[in-house]
Amino acid sequence: MLSEQSAATVRATLPAVGASLGEITERFYAGLFAAHPELLRDLFNRGNQAAGTQRQALAGSIAAFAAHLVEHPDIRPDAMLTRIAHKHASLGIAPEQYAVVREHLFAAIADVLGEAVTPEVAAAWDEVYWLMANALIAIEKRLYEERGGRAWRAWEVVERIPETADVVTFRLRPADDAPVRDFLPGQYVSLRTELPDGAHQIRQYSLTGAPGTAVRQISVKRVLGGTTPEGEVSHHLHARVHEGSVLELSEPYGDLVLDSAPATPLLLASAGIGVTPMIAMLSHLAATGHPAPVTVVHADRSPAHHALRTDHETYAAKLPEAAVHLWYEQNAPAGAHTGLVDLTNVPVRPGTRAYLCGPLPFMRAVRAQLIEKGVSPADVHYEVFGPDLWLAGV
Repeated sequence: MLSEQSAATVRATLPAVGASLGEITERFYAGLFAAHPELLRDLFNRGNQAAGTQRQALAGSIAAFAAHLVEHPDIRPDAMLTRIAHKHASLGIAPEQYAVVREHLFAAIADVLGEAVTPEVAAAWDEVYWLMANALIAIEKRLYEERGGRAWRAWEVVERIPETADVVTFRLRPADDAPVRDFLPGQYVSLRTELPDGAHQIRQYSLTGAPGTAVRQISVKRVLGGTTPEGEVSHHLHARVHEGSVLELSEPYGDLVLDSAPATPLLLASAGIGVTPMIAMLSHLAATGHPAPVTVVHADRSPAHHALRTDHETYAAKLPEAAVHLWYEQNAPAGAHTGLVDLTNVPVRPGTRAYLCGPLPFMRAVRAQLIEKGVSPADVHYEVFGPDLWLAGV
């Protein structure tokens, strides 16, 4: 993939570039938004920018991709690329935007590293960038073709259901009553909404309803800090969106989807609002009568904070061989555990395929426990809400 000359240069300069990626990405976004303020207003998540998490995720993905190229030159990191491509496709990213990103990214690299960026170094990292960019463009092109393009579609809210004090479920149907494409359990949609300042901000929400219907269902947790960018969209949806409101949704995307034979044991582990993709998975498994063991693991602050708890337990109860294990930090009822998830006494069958969604510390802890219990790392799949900081080591 990477030429021998560039591979040698990247290998030699990766420590220096990697150490400076935090500053490079900070200057990159500053330059990008100065030149294209519409991108921050109408495309990039202002909350992630304010918190700095998008910079961390970008730095982590660049470093991980470059390291993979020099360590495994004949193998493309498709798992990482596919996850990024699904997120990009849900946002409607176009191929020509990669050239804009390249312009400002390399300006930031030159600004931070100065004379260390020789023509040879610039050429090597340019090769890295376009290998990654062209791979993403190709995957995104296929995704767009499968879903009929990058168009946004209007959906009307037909029902609003309070789940907990800070989670609301919205059920939506297409405003034009035209047919809809189905989705896979575990996928998400992007939702684009206009805020009071005129910005069109986009957020991703897992689909919690059952596949095979014309109704989309999402559950939105109100993020703390409603007057700051971190919580502006969730607060807007909670305060202003009701039955009859019209929202714009993308087609379904996401690579955390069930991919198992009927005989495959499954483990679905979630924490907090990470329960949402698991609800769709359990709904599908219950509807199809998945015969193999299904282990359901969930952690939350309390039963009152456990969104979609009734659905969670009801779908699991419909499965012929399911076990539910719940952990609550407080007010744990009989049969549940108090504290953090501990899988020591949870049976995990050989050949189990695991799906995780929740805060990064939770997923890292569960993944480590599963590997200790003999689950193959290749069989542990995860979904991160927001920028993927797993690669960034945060």
